[in-house]
Amino acid sequence: MAERREELLRAAIEQIEARGVAAVRIADVAAVLGVSNALVLYHFSTKEKLVAAAFAYAAEDDLARLRKLVGRRTTALRRLRSAVRWYAPTGQAKGWRLWIEGWAVALREPALREVTRDLDRQWKAAITEVIAEGVTAGEFACADPAGAALRLTALLDGLAVQLTSYPGAVPRSRAQRWVDDALARELGLDRAALTGRER
Repeated sequence: MAERREELLRAAIEQIEARGVAAVRIADVAAVLGVSNALVLYHFSTKEKLVAAAFAYAAEDDLARLRKLVGRRTTALRRLRSAVRWYAPTGQAKGWRLWIEGWAVALREPALREVTRDLDRQWKAAITEVIAEGVTAGEFACADPAGAALRLTALLDGLAVQLTSYPGAVPRSRAQRWVDDALARELGLDRAALTGRER
């Protein structure tokens, strides 16, 4: 039962990424798995509930990856750099199209707004904690870890919109430099110390 539900959620995520929330139908999700519409509706009584559950599932997957990165046994700087590079639209994080779609729909859908707000809150809290740990350990200087986390995520989210919605508008290498520059600035480091190489 739980395995079937997960299959449906993964299929819903795939269809949302391909078609967008507005266009995706219960029938599209059912067709991916070769099951009936009734089976999808048995697990999720409405399309809105399916969509909210799919986003919650995707959010938990992203948060599990983030927790793994920031929970490693290494310096705060390495953990922070790994998390930011993974999350950045130039990194390995998947699903930017999904989250951009989710932000748009969340403006009108309270259930989805809560999912996206919770993901955002947990992401910022994890980054804030790693920055604070680095400050305590004397690795870098940052007077306002929560503010730094907010500024970094705002930059990453904005770059994700640019790179996903307008391919080619910003070269990926330039976006990565901007992310490294912002991270170095927030931590009071020069960029060479952050990246381990000269410009």
